[in-house]
Amino acid sequence: MASRIADSMLLFMGPHQRSIPSYRVGPHCSPGMLCLKLESILGKEIKHRKCSISTKRSKIVQAVAIPVAPSPIDSAEYRKQLAESYGFEQIGEPLPENVTLRDVIDTIPKKVFEIDDVKAWKSVLISATSYALGLFMISKAPWYLLPLAWAWTGTAVTGFFVIGHDCAHKSFSRNKLLEDIVGTLAFLPLIYPYEPWRFKHDRHHAKTNMLSEDTAWHPVLKEEFDSSPTLRKAIIYGYGPIRPWMSIAHWLIWHFDLNKYRPNEIKRVKISLACVFAFMAIGWPLIIYKTGVMGWIKFWLMPWLGYHFWMSTFTMVHHTAPHIPFKSSDEWNAAQAQLNGTVHCDYPRWIEILCHYINVHIPHHISPRIPSYNLRAAHQSLQENWGKYLNEARWNWRLMKTILTMCHVYNKEQNYVAFDNLAPEESQPIVFLRKVMPDYA
Repeated sequence: MASRIADSMLLFMGPHQRSIPSYRVGPHCSPGMLCLKLESILGKEIKHRKCSISTKRSKIVQAVAIPVAPSPIDSAEYRKQLAESYGFEQIGEPLPENVTLRDVIDTIPKKVFEIDDVKAWKSVLISATSYALGLFMISKAPWYLLPLAWAWTGTAVTGFFVIGHDCAHKSFSRNKLLEDIVGTLAFLPLIYPYEPWRFKHDRHHAKTNMLSEDTAWHPVLKEEFDSSPTLRKAIIYGYGPIRPWMSIAHWLIWHFDLNKYRPNEIKRVKISLACVFAFMAIGWPLIIYKTGVMGWIKFWLMPWLGYHFWMSTFTMVHHTAPHIPFKSSDEWNAAQAQLNGTVHCDYPRWIEILCHYINVHIPHHISPRIPSYNLRAAHQSLQENWGKYLNEARWNWRLMKTILTMCHVYNKEQNYVAFDNLAPEESQPIVFLRKVMPDYA
C-alpha cells in the first residue's frame, strides 16, 4: 500500500519534483513511516519552489483521479477463499460505514419482538425435563456411558442459562419482577450470580468487539503477553487448549468482586451473591449427603463443566475470527460490530433445541429484546435484507482449530497474531493443537 501511495504522489509532481530520490518499502517500513519521509522531502521541495516562484510563469495543473485498489476483503473470491480456510460457510462483505444499527433494526418484522408467555414457559418445560432426564441417565448409566450422559445434562443445563439470559434482557415476560425471580432461579444450578452477570452482559452488548471495553472476550494485548513469563504461559494455555473452559475464569474474575460494580448496583449484586452462596451451602452438602463426594462429581460437577464448555465455545465462536476486528472506541461502529462482527453458527439440532437457539446470534446482537424463540424468524429477515454482510458457519473442527490456534494477540493491522509467531519457544501447546486437531469443515 505504501508503494502505491508513493507512486500516486509522483503522478501529481512536475518533472523537477520527480527527481526526488526513490525509497523502497522494506519489511520494517510502515506506510506511516514512508509518509513521514515523503512529507519531509516534499516540505523541503516546496520551500525551494516558493523561493523561485516569482521568476517563473505560473502554470495551471490539472488533477488526475487515480483509482484506489480495493481492499482484498472487498473481493468475493478472496472472501470465499478465507471462508474455506477458516471453516466458514460465508464471510460477509464489509458493511458500508453509513449504515446504522437503527437502519438494520427497522427492517426486522415487529412481531419478532413480541413476548409470548406460552413459548417462554415451554422453554422452561423443555429445560426442566431434559435436565431431569439427564440426571436420570447419570444415575443409571454404566461408567463407559457416563460421558454421554454428562454431555446431555451439561447441554440441558445450558438451557437454564439461556432462560436466565432472556430474563436479563427483559424478553421473557411482561412482568419484570417475575423475570428477575425466574432468572435468579435459572442461574442457581450453575452457581452463577444473576444480577452481576446481567450488569456486565449489558456492557458486552453495548460495546461488542470494542477493544478493552467488551466484557465477554477480547484479544490478548501485547503488553499483557510481555508482562511476565508466568503470565505469558498461563495466557498461552488459557487461550489455547483450555479455552473451551475459560468461562470459568471469567465467571470468577467478573462476578464476585463488588469493586467492579457501581454504587447503585451493589444492593442487587449482594442479593444475587447471597442466593448463590445459599445454594452452595445447602445444595452441595445435600448432594454429598445423599450420593457421596463421587455423587457430587457425577451429578453436579461434570454437567457444570459441560455447561462451561458450551458457554466458552458459544461465546468465542460468536465473536472471534481472524477477519473480525476489535476496534478502539474512536473507530468502533455499532452496526459493523453487531451485524458484520457477530457470527451465526449452526449446531446439531438437539443442541439447538436444548439451548433454545441462542446460537442464532446475529439478531440477538441487533436487538437483545428479541426473545430466543423468535431468533430464527429474525435471522431469516436479516438474511433477506442484509444477507451479503453476514458471517455464517456450521460448527466444525476447522472453525475451532482456527480460533484456538490463530486468534490470540491483538494487532491493529492483522487483527490477531498467533502466540507461536511471538514466542515460538513457549508455544508448544499451540503447535500441539495444530498437529492433533482435525481439520475438516
